[in-house]
Amino acid sequence: MSLRRDLRHGRRIARAEFWRSIRRYAQNTRRLVGVGFAILFFGGYLLFALPSAYATGLTARSLDAIPLFGPVATAIPVFLLGLAVLRTMERISRIDAAPLVLLTVHPRVVVFGLVGSELARLAAWFGVPVLAVVAAFALGLGAPALLVSAPLVALPLVCAAATCGYALGLGLLSAFRRLPNVRRLAKAVGVLAMLAVIVGSQFAGQFIVEYGSSLSTLASRFTAAPVADYVALAFFPTPLGRPPTASALAVGIACLALTPLGLAAATRQASRLWFTDAPTRDTTHASSSGWFAAPRPFAWRPAGRIAWGHLVRAARRPQEFAHLVMILFFLGPVGTTLAQSSGDALASLVAATGVGLGTYLAGATFGLNPLGDDRPTLPFLLLTERSPQTLVRGRVVAGLAVGLPVAVGVPLASIPFGAAPRSAVALAALGIGTCFAAALFAVGLGSVYPIYDARKFWGTETVVPSTLVLITYLLVVGVGSLVCLAATWFALSGGLVLTPVALGVAGGYALFTALVSLGSYRYAVRRYRQYTIA
Repeated sequence: MSLRRDLRHGRRIARAEFWRSIRRYAQNTRRLVGVGFAILFFGGYLLFALPSAYATGLTARSLDAIPLFGPVATAIPVFLLGLAVLRTMERISRIDAAPLVLLTVHPRVVVFGLVGSELARLAAWFGVPVLAVVAAFALGLGAPALLVSAPLVALPLVCAAATCGYALGLGLLSAFRRLPNVRRLAKAVGVLAMLAVIVGSQFAGQFIVEYGSSLSTLASRFTAAPVADYVALAFFPTPLGRPPTASALAVGIACLALTPLGLAAATRQASRLWFTDAPTRDTTHASSSGWFAAPRPFAWRPAGRIAWGHLVRAARRPQEFAHLVMILFFLGPVGTTLAQSSGDALASLVAATGVGLGTYLAGATFGLNPLGDDRPTLPFLLLTERSPQTLVRGRVVAGLAVGLPVAVGVPLASIPFGAAPRSAVALAALGIGTCFAAALFAVGLGSVYPIYDARKFWGTETVVPSTLVLITYLLVVGVGSLVCLAATWFALSGGLVLTPVALGVAGGYALFTALVSLGSYRYAVRRYRQYTIA
């Protein structure tokens, strides 16, 4: 089959995959609302970035005067390559209806189509905001030619990173399939790295303000001059342009050469991954005895035994907790406050943070998508002798088993580090109440918008709760926990006089919280009872 025909068929596959992904979002109201929230959220950042880009264009007199131009230019191909590897492992390692497609066309055509569709999706998501920032900078610089030269310089770099990243991602998936222990280790390292990036981003502003000059000096050491010179070619037709160097032209030629080489390597890796079976392990002597033998106190009640089953499954599939990382974005300001605190204040803040984190975990671990998590076995579960109340209670107990030790243990553990015993005990008692309220509220909220479809996460399929449900839970439980913690702190410090009016307000708030949580629990039970197979 000729290369021209492969490119033509690959373009058709790319177009079909791209429009399928568009329809997948357009036909799902919840996804459309999620996309809308994402556009609003990141659109706010874009509104702040455009004036900054325009001001930078007005004041720029040379490329060297642009802050961190060299390090950023060096980081661009590294970022693009890493993004291509991650997207390959998460989304485009295989094509739907693979037996039919691979019997029709050569694997090279499928590689063309998958890489092309992913480039189109990334262009739709990131191309518009990046082009807007470049346009604002070009407007401030007074050089509209930058809108033409920048894409011309970026295209070879993007194509080389996409093809080489796809080949590298497929190679890693093949290695992980043969070495499952390495795959588990890589998942753990990836999760820790993602946590480190999220947490580090919360302190980035503080470090830049305090150590800006030192960071600039350190970043300049990681500048690759040939790559920076190549990126500088985008400014050649502008007042900031400088003569092309031999190293810049060499980088451009290397990008043009790496694109077909990456496609060839990706085709070989794809054929190896798609046309070979994963190694099988002898599981005839494997036994799970002891894992599902629920220990006390879980064994005392049927709901406890169901909760133990959820905990065991979570230990075997920790990727089901991928949605829990969102809490780190909200704990960032708390981390900054902790880093600036000391003595008794630090111990008290740690105790309060433990209550808030335990409350969040009590509902977010097992309660935000009960019907979706149980979908594979739900018909069987509902035909057993156990009532829907027992099934829902099992999820509540499983969440409490995760959240209560944090909400109670952290305040009590802060006593040796300077926290007042009376305050620590009061916060631990508060944590018990908030954990029960959050766990009961979560199962009802998660039953409103169940998510049944799995998404690929590092080569495995995982069902995660709806983003709207998760954000709603974070806001409701976060605000409620802050109100309870603030009221407890004022009462312990003497700033709140326990008058009949204050006691009445506190009692009314507690009653309202209890009624909402119990109503959510009863709604979840009713959803289980009314479940039908479509």
